[in-house]
Parts: sequence; C-alpha cells; structure tokens
Amino acid sequence: MSNARKLADNLPTEGSLSGRNIIVNGAQTIDQRNNGSAITKNGGHQYATDRFVCRLIQSSSSTFQRVVDAPSGFYNSMKVTIGTGASPSSGDGGNYFSYVAEGQDSSYLKWGSSSAKTVTLSFWVKCSIAGAFSIMIGNNALSRSYPTSYTINSANTWEYKTITVTGDTSGTWPTDNTGGLRVMWDWGNGSNFKGTANAWASADYRGGATGGTALCATSGATWQITGVQMEVGPQSTPFEHELVGVTLHKCQRYYIKHVINNINGQIVMSQDRGTSTYYGQLNFMQEMRVAPTVTGTGIDRVHKPGVVYDTIATGPLFYQASVNGMYILAVSTNTHATSSTAFLGANNGGSINIDAEL
Repeated sequence: MSNARKLADNLPTEGSLSGRNIIVNGAQTIDQRNNGSAITKNGGHQYATDRFVCRLIQSSSSTFQRVVDAPSGFYNSMKVTIGTGASPSSGDGGNYFSYVAEGQDSSYLKWGSSSAKTVTLSFWVKCSIAGAFSIMIGNNALSRSYPTSYTINSANTWEYKTITVTGDTSGTWPTDNTGGLRVMWDWGNGSNFKGTANAWASADYRGGATGGTALCATSGATWQITGVQMEVGPQSTPFEHELVGVTLHKCQRYYIKHVINNINGQIVMSQDRGTSTYYGQLNFMQEMRVAPTVTGTGIDRVHKPGVVYDTIATGPLFYQASVNGMYILAVSTNTHATSSTAFLGANNGGSINIDAEL
C-alpha cells in the first residue's frame, strides 16, 4: 500500500482536519486547580484535570492526580488510586470519570433528529486490573444513554481503545450553553445504573453496560487515561494535539484560577477616601460560559506602595460577576485618610477561583 493511500485511510471521513475533537483537554495537559498535586476524594465532583470530573462515593482515601506517565506521543495522564475498597450496592451511582461537552460544541452532531451523525470515541487507558470495563455516552440530563464497554487486555499497560456510536435520533440534546453530550467511564456504579450494551435507551445508565469490573472494589487499584478524542465519523484518527495556550484558553471558558502570589499585590484597588473600604475590578482572561461563581483563597491584605501594608478585616467580596468580569470589595483593618492606589495581595499566596463549569 502506498504512503498516500495510508494517509488517506487515516484522515477524518467528515469535517475539518483541525478542531475535530469535541473534547477539551483530552491530553490532560491543563490542571489549573491542583498543578499536578494529588487530591483526596470527598464524595462530590472533583477536578484532577480541567474539564474532567472525578467522583467516588465508594472507597475511602482514594486520590486523583495528573501524573507524568503516558503512552508514546503524550506526556500527562489522569490517575485514580483506589483507597480502602468497597463493593457498590445496586443503587450506587456516584463512581465515575466524566466529561460534559457544552451543547453549542456538540450541536452539529444533530442528535435527537433523523440526521444524527455517527461518532467515534478514542482514548488511551492503563489499569492495574485486566478485564471488561463499562462506559456510557449520553445526554447531560442522563435521560438518554448508550451503554457499552471496553476491555483491558493486559494489566499496567497502556492500551488504545476506540468506540463507534451511531448517533441518537431521539431524546433532548441541548444546543445552547448548557450541558449537551456526556461521556462517563464507570469505576463501579451499581446494577441499577447499567443497561443492555450497544443500544440507545431512555434511562440513566451512567454505569455503562451490564456487568463490568468495579474498580472501586479493589484497594490499591489504579486507572489512568489520556488522549481522549471524540470526532464525527466511523473511525478514529490520530489525536489532535494543540498548543498549550490554545487548550488553556478553551478551559478558561469554564474555570479560571487567578493566582495572587505576591505580597505586594496584583489587582488594582481604589480606597474610598477617609474610610477603610477598597474597590476594584477584574476583567476575565476569557469570556466565560455563564456568569461564574467566585471564591477567594488566601487573600489577606491591601498594599499602598510606600504607605502601608494593611490586613483585610472583611472580604474580599466579589459581586456583579458577568461573563466578562466582576467587582471586588475589601475592608481593611485600619482607616487611612490619604487615598491612593492600592493592590490586593496575599501574604502566603492566594487565588481567585472563577467557576462556570457545566
């Protein structure tokens, strides 16, 4: 077979050569929240890497982490290590790894109509346990599910998996800025959340196909993933690597960690003359999906250069957040009669956490 023929066989059958991957951060490159540090499971939704949710209601002391361990052609992967194992009951539905695509990013699939397109999901996975594992593709409301499975042939070995799914012609599939399409890798959901393999159903089958290995039931078990790609067509193509700045920009539509690591401050604040109140404004690096929820960590002072460092008694408070920015209010411990420019700072490092996740 000629090189030209080999190349042609490996190109997308539909759509453009670039921008074909519906998944953002599939190579597990961006980790704004943790910067590679391990996090211990708390039972809720947690992000070991941007855009990908980890959840375990079973297995105490489990950890999630972006690690430098990946197959050839990649650098990072997301790794879960199971703590004290637990066998899920039939009603357990909170043991999974999940990605939600915004409706506007999956609208061209035309799912929910007679023109629904076929897609192929591909990923690299490594697990300490060999066997069959379950996975689901569905809508974010979990009212439409396509349960299926993949097989780990050799423990502790990177393996490439592809799953082709005929588009759903039924159900409701949002096309706006809410959650559209969801992929869920099962870590041990109960039997109530599993269904018949390789068929669309009007049910919440977040646990994928009936059966499958319950990762969370084995203490010390590990599972890793990278190179996640979903594209239109009946075949997978080589992973679409992006410049890191491109991937970061995409992630910041959903979450921005604005780091304040300087005691002298990094956000301009203006004092309300003769009071201890300071006002500021922060414009976001990226227009966000919706007006975000904003929290602060470690921000404890205002700095008026050449005048004073002053601790914060109240705040900082964040208000009137929009998709483009927000206002900040902080009340210092002391009142200073001389009004001048000040900066919001953190003595031991801090951040503003701006969250518009799906």
